[in-house]
Amino acid sequence: MAHAKNHDYHILPPSIWPFVAAISAFLMLYGAVGWMHSGDVHLLFIPVNGPWLALIGFVGVLYVMYSWWADVVRESQAGDHTPVVRIGLQYGFILFIISELMFFTAWFWNFIKNAMYPMGPESPIKDGVWPPEGIVTFDPWHLPFINTLILLLSGVAVTWAHHALVHDNDRKTTINGLIVAVFLGVVFTILQAYEYSHAAFGLADTAYASAFYLATGFHGFHVIIGTIFLAVCLLRMLNGQMDQEKHIGFEAAAWYWHFVDVVWLFLFAVIYVWGS
Repeated sequence: MAHAKNHDYHILPPSIWPFVAAISAFLMLYGAVGWMHSGDVHLLFIPVNGPWLALIGFVGVLYVMYSWWADVVRESQAGDHTPVVRIGLQYGFILFIISELMFFTAWFWNFIKNAMYPMGPESPIKDGVWPPEGIVTFDPWHLPFINTLILLLSGVAVTWAHHALVHDNDRKTTINGLIVAVFLGVVFTILQAYEYSHAAFGLADTAYASAFYLATGFHGFHVIIGTIFLAVCLLRMLNGQMDQEKHIGFEAAAWYWHFVDVVWLFLFAVIYVWGS
């Protein structure tokens, strides 16, 4: 009786995943830095190929992500995710989204600062021009506008799926909505890659080019993550691992996807429309 659980909290057992995640992330970063500079790095005084080290670290990070989240799913299936624990998970994910918002704030700050005070040959006596001379910007009302509609429609599909699960307990509609959302996420990524392939400037050409690619590129990376997130939720729905009462993973995926939608609206307005 001394070890009987008399509270609603979940006391986690010791886990190796934080340690493995730290080591994997370090190897990925260290290898990537060496890759960008000379190609080789020294690990414990032993020369190692930078690209291979970065790849090993990246695979380690992916493995930790899969294993750690699999543990969380098993905890839910075991009944450890009580209402109190689910609230904690929700608060934690909200804080994560806030941290992501601060991440994108830096890229917006970078673009807007350069747009308002562009550097030129005579700076700081005389400001330059924005976009810089020689930069041919994208027409915001062609492919960028189409991608905006696609992403907004995917957000509608996610909301439709979530509403069907929470209010109607309609698994079939939820699955259909997730299929539509995942498909539109993939289409968005393909169209963004197509847009990049037809750009008239490269990453290192000007401050405009670097700001454009970093802001839209990191958003595209988040779209890929969100698409995988929704795809995992779809697989779990197909396997009957979510229901009307317990679907914290789907709720987090929906929040993340709406965050991605909102960030894209600001990117479209600031970088594509105002910035051009």
